[in-house]
Amino acid sequence: MSKPIQLIGSPPSPYTRKMVALLRFRRIPYSIIWGDPSAQLSERGIAKPKISLLPTFLLPDEAGDLQAVCDSTPIIRRLEAEVQGRSAIPMDPALAFIDYLLEDFADEWCTKYMFHYRWHQAVDADNAGTLLPLNQKIDMGAEQLNQFKPYVTDRQVGRLHVVGSNDVTAPVIDASYRRLLAAMELHLEQQPYLLGKRPGASDFALYGQFTQLVGFDPTPRAIAHEISPRMVAWTGLMEDQCGLDPKDDDWVCVEDSGSGLKAVLTEVGRVYPTALIANAAALQAGGKTWEAQIDGCLWTQQTFSYQGKCLQWINDRYQSLTAADQSRVDSLLDGTGCEALFL
Repeated sequence: MSKPIQLIGSPPSPYTRKMVALLRFRRIPYSIIWGDPSAQLSERGIAKPKISLLPTFLLPDEAGDLQAVCDSTPIIRRLEAEVQGRSAIPMDPALAFIDYLLEDFADEWCTKYMFHYRWHQAVDADNAGTLLPLNQKIDMGAEQLNQFKPYVTDRQVGRLHVVGSNDVTAPVIDASYRRLLAAMELHLEQQPYLLGKRPGASDFALYGQFTQLVGFDPTPRAIAHEISPRMVAWTGLMEDQCGLDPKDDDWVCVEDSGSGLKAVLTEVGRVYPTALIANAAALQAGGKTWEAQIDGCLWTQQTFSYQGKCLQWINDRYQSLTAADQSRVDSLLDGTGCEALFL
């Protein structure tokens, strides 16, 4: 590219870490600004997106003018189209669908682990309440930090319900996190990335969440070290894969993907389809919240239009596959619970 891609992000943002690691792997030059997108966009005279999230990319529109873009999944696909080589999307359509499904799970369900652990227990909330303001302004004075810390902490603890975290669902979130760690420990013993010997978009999505779970928050870090030392090591390695020399045959075959990937997909199927389907039904009925039995627990949560789109996008991608590729996907997902996603 003629100029480095500009983005605005923050180290405690799993999606920032997801995209920076992807840019490094793909050897796409970038220039990151650590800070608040609102202030940075205002300085540049660029309109804020409808929903401002981290990271915020500054990418040219059709007229060549810079615009603020936030959603990491379509940004990855845009970069695939605009920058050749070192792809993070499998060439096999069936495997690319599995990659998309796992990326969506990491972005939309694993972030529940991250937000829950960060703010549910006092020790983690105290840690985050201190570090988050300092990530915005490292030279913040002690008095100002003491003012910001309770503000940030109270605000975020008060938003736990948004991801469905409460005293009732806490054991469900914790159990899901532990099962995923166990599945990844098995998987990483068999192959170094989710889909073979090279990372896909799903690896970067999962990595982004685990930069926080392993590297930022005390409680999930201790759990990860206990259950999956391979996942702890993998999170460190995924930070910079620019030196990897990926080959076309490094992708795993769908028909020979191993018991570890099946275990990961089984955890996806155990919790995620029910949440997406219940959310979509509530959206259709005009409900502001949804309820469903997830892993034997009554889960109540705010509805999200974006997650309604996620379910539709998963279905659209599945329906776009040929009958033969759908059959291959079905064989891999058989018995995992993920089959429920296809309406």
